[in-house]
Amino acid sequence: MRKAILLSCLVSLVSARGMAKGGGITVEIKDAMGKDVGTVKIKSIASGVELKLNLRGLIPGKHAIHFHQNAKCEAPDFKSAGPHFNPDGKMHGLENPMGAHAGDMLNFTVDAKGNAKATVVNKSVNLGTDSHSLYSSGGTSLVVHAKADDMKTDPAGNAGDRIACGLIVK
Repeated sequence: MRKAILLSCLVSLVSARGMAKGGGITVEIKDAMGKDVGTVKIKSIASGVELKLNLRGLIPGKHAIHFHQNAKCEAPDFKSAGPHFNPDGKMHGLENPMGAHAGDMLNFTVDAKGNAKATVVNKSVNLGTDSHSLYSSGGTSLVVHAKADDMKTDPAGNAGDRIACGLIVK
């Protein structure tokens, strides 16, 4: 029961709050109960996008974060988000010689108090209009996983359950 309650508290929905300066968006992360657990700001940079994570209330340790191909986040398992965003049809993993998916990113760390303030960069996606745009095909999703990505195992790096999900749509 306790594990189910903890998991329920970790399941988050990310929704676009509006456009930020520089062609970016701010997303609010909420748990399944609607409780605010922080924000993620995504902005365009010279080569790709930068994510500024400001999260709280998560289980300490390393967590994977990926862009997924569908703009759908149906709780409780968020499988509706589909596989990783992968417009080039590559294998998974930043360390995979046959990879990586465009949606693959480095792990981030949640501290002992359950907080994460981190910057993650993805050089394979953008906020433009081409096939690598996070807005392509109606948008994408941002998914936080329960565990760290091993950076090589196809299709998702053994990153565990999807514990947070948010829509990236115009």
